[in-house]
Amino acid sequence: MTMVQSRPEVVIVGGGIGGLFAANALIAHGLRVAVYEQAPALGEVGAGVFMTPNSVRHLERVGLGPAVEKWGAKVGAGSCYFRHDGAPIAPVQVTDSSGWNATFGMHRADLVEILASALPAGVVHIGHRCSGFEQNGDVARVSFANGAVAEGHVVIAADGMHSELRQFVAPPSRPVFHGSVAYRGVLAHERIADWPTDCWLMWLGQGKHFLTFPVRAGQLINYVGFVPADQEMKESWSAPGDPDVLRREFAGWDPRIGRLLSQVQATFRWALYDREPLSTWTRGRLTLLGDAAHPMLPHLGQGANQSIEDGMALATILARADRKTASKSLLAYERLRRERVALVQRGARENGLRYDSVYSDLGVRDAEITAHANFRKQLYAYDVVPEAQAAAATLT
Repeated sequence: MTMVQSRPEVVIVGGGIGGLFAANALIAHGLRVAVYEQAPALGEVGAGVFMTPNSVRHLERVGLGPAVEKWGAKVGAGSCYFRHDGAPIAPVQVTDSSGWNATFGMHRADLVEILASALPAGVVHIGHRCSGFEQNGDVARVSFANGAVAEGHVVIAADGMHSELRQFVAPPSRPVFHGSVAYRGVLAHERIADWPTDCWLMWLGQGKHFLTFPVRAGQLINYVGFVPADQEMKESWSAPGDPDVLRREFAGWDPRIGRLLSQVQATFRWALYDREPLSTWTRGRLTLLGDAAHPMLPHLGQGANQSIEDGMALATILARADRKTASKSLLAYERLRRERVALVQRGARENGLRYDSVYSDLGVRDAEITAHANFRKQLYAYDVVPEAQAAAATLT
């Protein structure tokens, strides 16, 4: 049997950012991949995603750097934290020391399109809702509600916070609600023509914070308003929001926010949940990736970025595996990733408390925000590939 014939074939369940990037990375390493997505079409909601250097380097490695440059909005000097009234707190350090300093705002739909269009025809199968899983010996099988069955030597569950496949790996757990909702949307830059198109800006107030950054090469401004939730909001994972309610939440803040929100005609509202870190991500030939493994709060901007790190780590390790050693490779991936993403999950929770000013002395909060640049620098400078290569080398 040749090496090509003995390489594991991979089934990915979930066609979001994590699953599509993993497919690109695996194909770049010469592996055969099929992606199954439950929705009738690939796509994402109208909101932004902040791409940081720890994931941009991997997008560049799989040949997507030019697309990110074209469709993203590069963010740099001038990015800043403010108190709710507009008084500056600290600059945002968005570069790192490793030579990779690209930080981009992107529209989620643009990123999905970039990832999907880079894949060969026939890799992605839409309209496939996962309904079951089984494995025996060298083969794992995923069944779908439409009657289809997919077989592979590895199955990657990239099916999000409400993963159907997580139950086959870890005991049941309830998502953790954090008492807040996020109002999200995008505005055409022409409606707020003097808004900067190269800055990430955040205002921090009591129990609330407000974020903006550019997307789609500066044509759109992405905004997110984080506010306390009532019981009705808690029950709604995602729903249309009321722009007037959003405007009232930030009345009396920096006039720049009021001016931006005066242009908002429609907005969406997400309740903020994560999960406690899992003790295991892998069972046999099935492993979890992205939000299926480690859903996190958005307060470090790392949900999509960590899923891309997952995908590159997994592809790097599986590139040295064969069909017999694939399950050991998945355990090596889990060992490599689990501690780092748990740290990021906890860090996102802690940063949310800073952003919502849960401090009796705001001077302490402001000092922590200023010092937090060092944490972000370490976060962004990290390159998962050398560690993944070392992990893979121990298996051969």
